[in-house]
Amino acid sequence: MTTNNKLAKRSRTGKNWKDRIFDLSVYGIAIIMIGMIIYPLWFIIIASFSNPAEVANGNVWFWPKEWKLDGYLELLKQDMIWRGYLNTIIYTFVGTFIALFVNIPAGYALSRQDLFGRKWISIFYMIPMFFGGGLVPTYLVVKNFGLLDTFWVLVLPFSVSVFNVIVARTFFKNSIPEGLWEAAQIDGCGTIRYFLTIVIPLSKAILAVIGLWTAVGIWNSWFDAMIYISNENLQPLQLILRRILITNESLLGTASGELASELRRLSEMMKYSAIVVSTLPIMCLYPFLQKYFNQGVMIGSIKE
Repeated sequence: MTTNNKLAKRSRTGKNWKDRIFDLSVYGIAIIMIGMIIYPLWFIIIASFSNPAEVANGNVWFWPKEWKLDGYLELLKQDMIWRGYLNTIIYTFVGTFIALFVNIPAGYALSRQDLFGRKWISIFYMIPMFFGGGLVPTYLVVKNFGLLDTFWVLVLPFSVSVFNVIVARTFFKNSIPEGLWEAAQIDGCGTIRYFLTIVIPLSKAILAVIGLWTAVGIWNSWFDAMIYISNENLQPLQLILRRILITNESLLGTASGELASELRRLSEMMKYSAIVVSTLPIMCLYPFLQKYFNQGVMIGSIKE
C-alpha cells in the first residue's frame, strides 16, 4: 500500500491503529481511576445496609448482605441529630456567604494594577500562609472578642482564606478584560457599581468554586466546634455524630455477653450510617456546580 493510500485510509477513519491503542489505554486508565474513587463510596453505602458480621468477614463486595436499617434507625432516634443538621445547614449557608463577601472583593482589589500598595498588601496576605499563631493564641483572641460559645465563632474568625483570595485574584486578572473597566468609566460607572453590576455577573465560575470549597469545609468541620463551642444547642452535625460514636464505644466497653454483641453490631452499622448521613447532602450539591467548578478552578489556579 502506498503512502498516499495510507493517508487516504487514515483520513477516512480519522485514526490509525496506534491512535486507537493510545485512546484505549487512556480510557482504561481513566476507568480504573474512576473505579478507585467511586468504589470506596459505594462500599460505605452498601456496608451501612448490611449485616456487620458479613462486612467483617469480607462477604460484602458490590451489594448489601442481609439488608438492615438498624444503623440508620438507631442514629435518627437521637434528637440531637436533627438539631445538629439544622445548625450545620445554617453554619454552611451563613459561613459561605460571609466567605464570598470577604474573599471575592479582596481578590478583585488585589487584581487591580492601580491599587496603591498592592505588592505590600499581597505580602501581608501571604504571611499567614506560612506562619500561624497556634491554637492557644487563637483561642485567646476568639475569647477576648467575645465569640466563644456563640454562633459566630464558626463563621467569622476563619472566613478569610488566603488561598481563596489568591485564586480569585488570578481569575479576575486573567478573565475580566481591562477594556470593560475603561468602557464603564466612560459611561460614568464607579468602582463599586462596576464590581457589582459587571464583574460579579461575569464571575459565576469563581463564585461557584470558592463557594463549594467553603461549604464543604464548613460542613465537614468538627475540630473548631469542639474547641470553641460547649453549648450542645450550637454544636454542628459532625461533632454530634462523633460524640454519639464515642459514647457507643464507651458503652461497648462496659457491656458483656449478648448485650455487648448487640451493641457492637449497632455500633458498626452506625459508623457507616453516620458517614452516609453526614456526607450525602454536600455530595448532592456538587453536580449542580460542576461546570462552574471545572472552569473556575482551572482559570483561577493555573494562569497567572
